[in-house]
Amino acid sequence: MTTWQSPQGDLQIKAISLLGWCIAIIRIVPLFIVLFGGLLILLLLRIFEKPLFGRKRPITSLLTQAVCKISLRIMGIKYQIVGRPMTKNGAVVANHSSWLDIFTLNAAQCVYFVSKSEVAAWPGIGWLARAAGTVFIKRDRLQAKLQSNVLSSRFQMGHKLLFFPEGTSTDGQQVLPFKSTLFAALFEQSLKNIIHVQPVSVVYKAPKGCDERFYGWWGDMAFDAHFLLTLSTWRQGRVEVVFSPPVAIAEFASRKELSKYLQSQVSSAHQQATSRLKSSP
Repeated sequence: MTTWQSPQGDLQIKAISLLGWCIAIIRIVPLFIVLFGGLLILLLLRIFEKPLFGRKRPITSLLTQAVCKISLRIMGIKYQIVGRPMTKNGAVVANHSSWLDIFTLNAAQCVYFVSKSEVAAWPGIGWLARAAGTVFIKRDRLQAKLQSNVLSSRFQMGHKLLFFPEGTSTDGQQVLPFKSTLFAALFEQSLKNIIHVQPVSVVYKAPKGCDERFYGWWGDMAFDAHFLLTLSTWRQGRVEVVFSPPVAIAEFASRKELSKYLQSQVSSAHQQATSRLKSSP
């Protein structure tokens, strides 16, 4: 859960009808089979992948991407990619609106999320996140150097690490200011001249007749209630993932300058995509 609150108030989660429960169950069964079946296959593949490639994960990262694509299809959510994921080594930054972002962004490209350490202990989600190679960091200044070294080692392996610089999730209707402290590791001398960052905007269009914030997950909203509400809706909306051009870290004098630039790019593309989706059928 997060502490951010929507200016429009809480999302009203209506009681699920009998038909809605039937739809949710029809989706939950294959979704869990895909998620935990994929997890089992991933763990088996890691037995052979780890001795050969260590933590680089050239095989299991593709499995994670495939599982997320299939999961979105099971949930009935259509997604579209605008622009191209960068092929260069580096980081990806995106706005954060929902637990669905995990599926949406993994489906779009092979990435490894950078998440707060508390997520590792969450039942179900924590297991999947650890298996998928998520980097967990503690919000502790005393461990800043250690965490910077961990991130640096992953970049040097060629991993694309995905950050949510807003530091929280929102209702998906705006992009909050970015926290520049998350970019400190990118300015290490060993990385500054070789790392690129790509801004990515994720925009959801709610199902017809629903609150435009339908897919947003914020404040004190319970995950299970929002999860069931999403799966119980027969005619789903859609999501658009917009990849803006990547930039080199070396072009920026400080992390604050980089943070401000990336936030403006994500926000601008988010606004354009929102207008585009509102005018689409």
